[in-house]
Amino acid sequence: MVKTEQVVLVGVETPENYRTFADSMVELANLAKTANGEVIATFQQNRDQFDHQTIIGKGKLQELRQLTDEENVDLVIFNHELTPRQGQIIEDTLETPTIDRVQLILDIFAKRARSKEGKLQVELAQLEYSFPRIIGQGKTLSRLGGGIGTRGPGETKLETDRRLIRKKMTSIRQELKEVADHRRRTRQQRDEQQVYQIGLVGYTNAGKSTILNLLTSANTREKDQLFATLDPLTKKWRMPEGLEVTVTDTVGFIQDLPTQLVDAFHSTLEETQNMDLILHVIDASATNRQQQEQTVMQLMDDLQLRQIPVLAVYNKADLIKENQFVPTLFPNVLLSAKDPDSKDKLTETIKSIMMEKLQPYTLVLSPDEGRFLEKLKQNTLVVATDFEEEKQQYLVKGFAKEQSFAITRMNQKK
Repeated sequence: MVKTEQVVLVGVETPENYRTFADSMVELANLAKTANGEVIATFQQNRDQFDHQTIIGKGKLQELRQLTDEENVDLVIFNHELTPRQGQIIEDTLETPTIDRVQLILDIFAKRARSKEGKLQVELAQLEYSFPRIIGQGKTLSRLGGGIGTRGPGETKLETDRRLIRKKMTSIRQELKEVADHRRRTRQQRDEQQVYQIGLVGYTNAGKSTILNLLTSANTREKDQLFATLDPLTKKWRMPEGLEVTVTDTVGFIQDLPTQLVDAFHSTLEETQNMDLILHVIDASATNRQQQEQTVMQLMDDLQLRQIPVLAVYNKADLIKENQFVPTLFPNVLLSAKDPDSKDKLTETIKSIMMEKLQPYTLVLSPDEGRFLEKLKQNTLVVATDFEEEKQQYLVKGFAKEQSFAITRMNQKK
């Protein structure tokens, strides 16, 4: 059983972060809980700006030292990224292991990684973060493998020789490149086969995996915790009309996502760059919902995803108080994934968007072309199939990608 650590959270509110500070501290507490930490105290301060040496100033640092001594604290977690020098000064003063928000998130990612690619990406991110902090980190290094902020494939005995670390990072990048090349070939196959692809994005714990399970019965991990899903997962979904599409779940976004992770997980997030439709899953009951929306949309901009059609899926409607919800993103659908009717509601909304974005076609098929009709239903969105008795022919209407065989056939018959 994993030991629960007694942790103290530290945050500084400044004129630059006052709008998001309270929500950010709540999120930090949830992150700590996800990493098996028990928050026994929160140490908050208002300042015009961070102290350049200790974030909170020497006087407050001594108060924090007194608190950690009295409460027998295992770990102090700062809600702000610490420079190598700041981290060393703070830990030397407190004589208590200290990490920052970035290390905490990396630790959770390390715990969640399942695939070879996920583990490599976490290891690379951890090494990139640790690289400038290796020298003079005797106390921290001696703790590796011993609790929050020390887990994961990249947190075994870190070499103090920077050349070895550089060599290791180069090796991991090469392995990730090979994995990314394989992923690219798989995507090309799906593109060539004209498979309609749907991607799930959203703030962590918004319910992406629940939506994936709702549509595909994928039986993926569903937990009320941050970063429950780390590795991307693609599943097939057969729509009621017969069209087979793919639905890909991705890692959840978060405010102030560490830059090391954005870089390291770029190949994973590239999965969404070739999607035909993105479902932006949003926790409709979140108190800071609009902030979460903005965080995801900014990252989508960074990943150049905004040119892809997006449907805002407002989830967890069952947790909203009556008349207290006003959508801010369009088009949208409001549902609770726990409601049995929500699958039909979401499916119909997706179908209406597909009909707007895909190219309509009308084909005349003879009675002996039944096999081709089945292929049409599997690969395009067929909305009507009428058999005309007098002419002994099928009149098929549907929607398809412009390069699909249905469109090619239609053009050949013109």
